[in-house]
This record gives sequence, structure tokens and C-alpha cells, in this order.
Amino acid sequence: MATGYKIRDQQGIYFITFAVVEWVDAFTRKDYADIVVESLRYCQQEKGLVIYAWCLMSNHMHLIVRAKEEYKLSNILRDFKKYTSSRITKAIEENPTESRKHWMLWIFRSAGSKNQKNQKYQFWRQDNQPKALVTNQFMDEKLHYIHHNPVMASIVSRPEDYVYSSACNYAGEPGLLEVEFLE
Repeated sequence: MATGYKIRDQQGIYFITFAVVEWVDAFTRKDYADIVVESLRYCQQEKGLVIYAWCLMSNHMHLIVRAKEEYKLSNILRDFKKYTSSRITKAIEENPTESRKHWMLWIFRSAGSKNQKNQKYQFWRQDNQPKALVTNQFMDEKLHYIHHNPVMASIVSRPEDYVYSSACNYAGEPGLLEVEFLE
């Protein structure tokens, strides 16, 4: 599904959202959420991804990111989505205690059958809608939105208490991922 949203400046700073197909709550399981965190860390260390902010919710993820100079953000995100999709669906298949296994895999297989680019499953929706952060006001707005997502969902009372987010980094505490602070 093509949209009007594209990453035009490969080294620009973007607000990006990834959602699981049909908004399946896959990340209520720590094992699957940790695959995303490990993959983001790998992209930082090996693929030139710079993370300014992030938050992984039960069925979607928000990022404020850019690519280092010699890299393309589009390629990093493509590889990230492809890898995590494969790893997470495999983890679901191999998880003997996953009570939602058949239901989730049926949804991912159904979505995958509608997309010629997939061999078996589709985990992530294709509409990332990257939005260039060109003003400080827009950056601040998106940073606040990302960090307050778990508060608005009544998961935590304070943004920095949510583990799968960079809010703790911004509160001066160590987080799961290193981030560069927006200025």
C-alpha cells in the first residue's frame, strides 16, 4: 500500500510509527518486546541508526530517528522491519506457552497472503508515515507524545516509569537503549 509519506532526506530527523497488522497486541509478551529492543540496539551499533526517542507499546512503536551520514534511513528501517518480523513470528511459532499462537499466526498469514512481498507472514503494517521534524516545536510535540503514550494508556503514572521507552533517559536514568538527546 503506497502512501504519500516518504523519507526524502535520508539523514533528516523523522517521527515514525510502526504498527502490528490488525493492531495485534504482540508486545504484551516480554520475549517479543525484547526482540525489538535488541534489534534497535543492533541497528544503532551496526547500521548507523541514531535514536533520539522511542516507545514500544503493546501493538505499535514510535521512534524519533535519523541515519548517520553514510547510511540511508529507508534501508535501516526496511531491514529492521524485515528482521523483527521474521524473528517475532518464529518466536511465536516456537513458544509452547503462547495461548494466542494460532490466532496471531492466522492473522499474520492472512495479511501476508495479501502482499506479494511476503513469503508467509506479514507482521508490521506498511504505513509507517514518516514525518520530518523540521521545527523545534514539532520535535517537542512528538517527543512529548511518544513519552506520554504509556501514561495516556493508563499503563504508568509517569513517563519515566515505562520500561520500553526513552522517557527514563530524558529523566536522567539509564534506559534499555542509548539515545541522543534532542536539542
